[in-house]
Amino acid sequence: MGAPPDALARVESLRQQLALHNYRYYVLDDPLISDAEWDQMLRELIDLEHHYPELISADSPTQRVGATPSDEFASARHRVPMLSLDNAFSDEEVRAFDRRVRERLELADTAPAVRYSAEPKLDGLAISVIYEKGQLVRAATRGDGTVGEDVTANIRTIRAVPLRLNGHAPALIEARGEVFMPRAGFEQLNRQAAERGEKVFANPRNAAAGSLRQLDPRVTAKRPLEIFFYALGSVEGMTFPVSHSETLSALKELGLRVSPETAQVEGAEGCLQYFASLQRRRATLDYEIDGVVYKVDSLVSQSRLGFLSRAPRWAIAHKFPAEEATTLLREVEFQVGRTGALTPVARLTPVVVGGVTVSNATLHNMDEIERKDVRIGDTVVVRRAGDVIPEVARVVISRRPSDAQAVRLPSHCPVCGAAVRREPDAAVARCTGEFSCKAQRKERLRHFAARRALDIEGLGDKLIEQVVDAGLVATPADIFTLTRGQLAALERMGEKSADNVLSAIERSKETTLARFLFALGIREVGEATAAALAQHFGSLEALLGASFEQVQQVPDVGPVVAAQLTDFFARDENRRVISQLQQAGVRWPRIDSRSAQMDQPLTGLTFVLTGSLESMSRDQAEDRLRALGARASGSVSKKTSYVIAGADAGSKLAKAEALGVPVLDEAALIEILDQRRLPN
Repeated sequence: MGAPPDALARVESLRQQLALHNYRYYVLDDPLISDAEWDQMLRELIDLEHHYPELISADSPTQRVGATPSDEFASARHRVPMLSLDNAFSDEEVRAFDRRVRERLELADTAPAVRYSAEPKLDGLAISVIYEKGQLVRAATRGDGTVGEDVTANIRTIRAVPLRLNGHAPALIEARGEVFMPRAGFEQLNRQAAERGEKVFANPRNAAAGSLRQLDPRVTAKRPLEIFFYALGSVEGMTFPVSHSETLSALKELGLRVSPETAQVEGAEGCLQYFASLQRRRATLDYEIDGVVYKVDSLVSQSRLGFLSRAPRWAIAHKFPAEEATTLLREVEFQVGRTGALTPVARLTPVVVGGVTVSNATLHNMDEIERKDVRIGDTVVVRRAGDVIPEVARVVISRRPSDAQAVRLPSHCPVCGAAVRREPDAAVARCTGEFSCKAQRKERLRHFAARRALDIEGLGDKLIEQVVDAGLVATPADIFTLTRGQLAALERMGEKSADNVLSAIERSKETTLARFLFALGIREVGEATAAALAQHFGSLEALLGASFEQVQQVPDVGPVVAAQLTDFFARDENRRVISQLQQAGVRWPRIDSRSAQMDQPLTGLTFVLTGSLESMSRDQAEDRLRALGARASGSVSKKTSYVIAGADAGSKLAKAEALGVPVLDEAALIEILDQRRLPN
């Protein structure tokens, strides 16, 4: 027996009312009823659908509770690629962006200012939501911009995402938005986790990303996620708006929530005024933002401006400077790195900086401590450098206590007790214990196994800690003597995990001379220098037998690097480890240095890669450039030959344009690598 007509009518009425009140609450920010009244209507709808299951539909508000858990996310290809943005970090970079826009649009100096749409840059997770005939059918994360993860079941749990659009929706519309977690919801989530003895989230962005990517949508349904939509992707059956601001209005009319902070501004100065205003109000917003996005408002102008790789020329993200906070410096400890360098670390009274609780901060080295006059007991200003690495920015001298203590460099290593040496005029002090120092040993082994070195997958920080603490590994050569039984006996390993690590160790034996030299962790020898040494000498034997003067003949190798190399290879312990590695089967193809140098058409050129590439990783691109004789650098200068700009290219791209360094996109890079020559 089917549902009676009055039940069907009531179900439809409740769904319409709930959709209306969701729209009033999330989109218009003008609720007509209380949360309790909304909950009561939802409960009535749930009861009716429970009694008459045939009335349940995919777009019913009751279907937000979460679907059956999945083993993994399916991939979802975006109909239109989801773009990244270039970054600006200063007012001048914003003005330079405006100048480039005007120049590319061929606007005269007397022409009116360009109109921009300005909006907060949300610190969340980018998402694409597709509606067909007004009904939500698919949602996907940004992923790599071309392919993301299908999170439809999870997106359906977010009340701010309509399951059905308002009015006469087009045949298909793809809306782009940012999922985020409000500050209050984040604090409540962490409070509940702490009460249960569970790990808390570091910041709202991590909480939002972790919540949206739950394999069980029922977990996502319990998380306080929200969303703002900010753009259209693919559209069918609808006339596209003529401006970005009209696009936002269209999204809002369809029931899609947009940021109430969006505004239209005129020219670079209008952008900067908006930025300053939002920065002042940043702490009062209910959600985290890390900057502002400016977009040329006219879609016709956007089309004329086009794209650079996967980033549009008509938009830019203006990032806020690193946030700062004041706290007490309680102690200074010294950590020992791979090359024995002692790094002073400030132990702080915990303080929240940029949404993250900071208890430790770097002091860099003794020169920095002396320059900033940092003392134990000081009140200090802590900054998250680049919004990532906490550092002590400065001391509040006016609040210095009378018993503040100067920071002293230890005379002996805090880990192994070996003497600490600081060369005259050097900023860095070092432990002289080398492999006898457990701290150096662990860091050197991490470096040896790293992806850019021997690339031993699975031999990460925790496992290295275990094998060193268990006395199983002291040098890189010992890695190749590990057995299945030794690894399986370690905590959280087991036989399958042990087999995986042993397989990775076996695969790592096939490497290149450049990678091997880099993996040895010789001071001052980075990837570029290791590649240059390999190409010049062709074999390890030739390098081992080279004199100080012969090493200096390698391009870009000066007396400091040459001294480090000859000193490293002169030590019996290092030669013994190298011999053991070769006996263990670590090998590489021999290089004919003469023919290699003749077959390097990019010799003498310096490339800088910035942003992310679609067809390969930056590491792979740099390897291929070096194979053609080029030098891959991490910084832009007047000596840079070319900058390759991928997605999210930021300050390096801006600096290249300011210095007049030629900028190439990914297509040009591929042409260079395939054709083995510069593009015409």
